[in-house]
Amino acid sequence: MSAVGHDALAIDEKKLMRKIDYRIIPWLSLLYLLSYLDRSTIGNARLYHMEADLHVTDSQYLVALSTFFITYSLLEFASNAIMKRLSPSLWLTFLITMWGVVTLLHGFVRNYGQLVACRVILGVFEAGLAPGMAYYLSSWYKKSELGTRVAIYCTAATLAGAIGGLLAAGISRMNGVAGKPAWAWIFIIEGGFTILIGIVSFWVLQDFPVSAKFLTEDERQFVIQRLQRDQQFSAAGEKFEMRFLKQAVMDKKTWISMGIFMGCDGPLYAFLMFAPTIINEVSGIILSDPKGFTANMANLLSVPVYAWATIMTLVVGVFGDRYIQRSYLNMFRAYLILTMSRTAGVSYFACYLAAGAIYPLIRDAWVSSNNEGSLKRGSVLGLCIGWGNLQGAVTSNVYRAKDSPWYSLGHGIILIYISIALVFTALYRAVLNAENMRRARGERDEIIVLHEIRSIEERSAHVARGAENTFESVDEARREKGDNWSGFRYSL
Repeated sequence: MSAVGHDALAIDEKKLMRKIDYRIIPWLSLLYLLSYLDRSTIGNARLYHMEADLHVTDSQYLVALSTFFITYSLLEFASNAIMKRLSPSLWLTFLITMWGVVTLLHGFVRNYGQLVACRVILGVFEAGLAPGMAYYLSSWYKKSELGTRVAIYCTAATLAGAIGGLLAAGISRMNGVAGKPAWAWIFIIEGGFTILIGIVSFWVLQDFPVSAKFLTEDERQFVIQRLQRDQQFSAAGEKFEMRFLKQAVMDKKTWISMGIFMGCDGPLYAFLMFAPTIINEVSGIILSDPKGFTANMANLLSVPVYAWATIMTLVVGVFGDRYIQRSYLNMFRAYLILTMSRTAGVSYFACYLAAGAIYPLIRDAWVSSNNEGSLKRGSVLGLCIGWGNLQGAVTSNVYRAKDSPWYSLGHGIILIYISIALVFTALYRAVLNAENMRRARGERDEIIVLHEIRSIEERSAHVARGAENTFESVDEARREKGDNWSGFRYSL
């Protein structure tokens, strides 16, 4: 129990955090689910003769997938800066509603050019959600709490795969209704639901703690103070300044983090886009069906794969928060068996191993917790997530139809991505640990100019010792230096 506010109102911290959880996490999870559902539903729709109806070749289909990731990646960095200037409720509502419109329009395309145009525009509007949500959550929760919350809404990405398969199988029964094929109805219905949720989001989404309407004034102050005690000194608000963006770009941790995201997101998007196709191929072989498995059954067989991935995501997220060893968890991978397999049954089983290793990747929460300052944190996440998502433009082209059913080239390239993730994860941990040790030894201590030092000569002498590392108080050093402050400790 803690006392906060002018009337010393007692705040029950656990009760307050449950209140915040119930108000924020379920809706964010729904939005994250819809984003992954809408971008990946093309993989489910593909099984219902979409390519034949649009006269699209396999290579053209792969190009259409790639174009989404180009705009999606390039615009992520700017999105968090826009959200900071506007508000989460306004900016995210706009993005959600517009990508719902574009998803719906997929159901009305008639040729390759229109399909590419829809994928490009979909990437524009979906770009802001992932970095926006990671940045938004880091403005509400302590570093030790982020992993569990991120894991909860990240399970929505795995649920999207399961729900997408179920929805596709169910909606396919509408084949021919109003003259529309089954694949078109999949886009129309899913896009229409996203539009509805997007509009409602304006009233459901809350902004940052300092202005949250569902909290009392004492509760707002309590949340801000607990974040500041957790070395998140920008929790009470931070004015937009270009120097924070410069800090993000010039920090070597940012570039190492981008390597982690690169190695993690390449396999993620490959699996997301091609799991239905791979399962369709290997399942057909299991049943000795030379034409492959039926589209409905292939979609349904993908459901338990994603269900397993959902369980693993939650387990890893909770474990990471409890033991604060996210680097070790991020080094866990299991994709080699899929690469080496030449047996249909083993390949299907390997899909479970791959999903269980790819989806629970600990990166958003880890990077967020190691960057202080809301603007710097948002900029770093925008750069990292944008670069990671750009890998989807690569991995969406590696599973070629001519390589079926074993897809050796695709699996081999994904194995390279996983190796990149392992190397950069180990490097990130080593850099953070070395810096923590330097700070523990006092090598990064700031020079604090005491108020008692009045003369210009005395003050000048102190400033001369380190002009960029001299401050009038510890609080000023915290605000100005963020995670570079000597008292800040990185989580490993």
